[in-house]
Amino acid sequence: MTLQIGAIGCGAIGQDHIRRISRVLSGARVVAVTDIDAQQARDVVARHDPAIEIMDSGRALIAAPQVQAVLVTSWGPSHEELVLEAIAHGKPVFCEKPLAVTAAGCMRIVQAEVAQGRRLVQVGFMRPYDAGYRALRHVIAAGEIGAPLMVHCAHRNPTVAGGYTTSMAITDTLIHELDVLRWLLDDDYASAQVVFPRKTRHALPHLNDPQIILLETVGGVRIDVEVFVNCRYGYDIQCEVVGETGIARLPEPAAVPMKRAASSCTPLLTDWKQRFIAAYDAELQAFIDGVRDRQLTGPSAWDGYAAAVAADACLLAQSSGAIEHMASAARPAFYQP
Repeated sequence: MTLQIGAIGCGAIGQDHIRRISRVLSGARVVAVTDIDAQQARDVVARHDPAIEIMDSGRALIAAPQVQAVLVTSWGPSHEELVLEAIAHGKPVFCEKPLAVTAAGCMRIVQAEVAQGRRLVQVGFMRPYDAGYRALRHVIAAGEIGAPLMVHCAHRNPTVAGGYTTSMAITDTLIHELDVLRWLLDDDYASAQVVFPRKTRHALPHLNDPQIILLETVGGVRIDVEVFVNCRYGYDIQCEVVGETGIARLPEPAAVPMKRAASSCTPLLTDWKQRFIAAYDAELQAFIDGVRDRQLTGPSAWDGYAAAVAADACLLAQSSGAIEHMASAARPAFYQP
């Protein structure tokens, strides 16, 4: 049976997901779309399938009988309402991050899903589907470097748009580390602090860049994450785990080393979509398969909530400069592994 998906939001990530469902993945097709920009919706239909129906609103799309599952890739502040609506209709929903813009909003989604009695939500955190991170997690879980003690990370972009703000370094950039490091270490966060080194001259006046985020887990692991979104040289994701008996590093993306013009070099990526393109494919295929098997296994609403709790603490730490402790609700048995 082909899963019939309705997509809410036809911006950049929405278009990319619609493309992969239509051309790359198996077992699903897009049957309806909606977007606040009607022309974007019409363009998507023209590009992929004239049979796709354009709906007037997200609510109408969710309620449509032909829509069996929902893809939410709209503006972040709209996510909570749309996910809750999908849950109320008993329809599985894949929601791009953020699940909601506050931890309280994420908790409302958790409570609604628990009340439904089965998992209906998968959050668009793609890094647990990246081959490099999966290999790194296997090394840690197998005890090959002993118990983790410290983690050193970097999240670097060559440049960002003029609308990018200091807080977005947490909510749009660090949020991926906040999710994947919990998964990598099988641990939760206890506190956060943010410090600002010397500001790069390439950052616009309203943006503090770079930033260093210092995290401590409940288990005592110390984490530092450098977020530098005007590094100029490329898109670069680094992660090194220091254990009691060894060190493990996230593998670099495959690239061909070259010697030419009296130099030795290895090309670097500049586009985040290319760095994680296989992971994006894998996460959405997992959602499709999970809906068809009635057993979602990807990042859950609880993972969305945990990331939001940590993000809220980091945002507070940006302004206070202090070590901010995190207070998380107890994880419901519904989300236990």
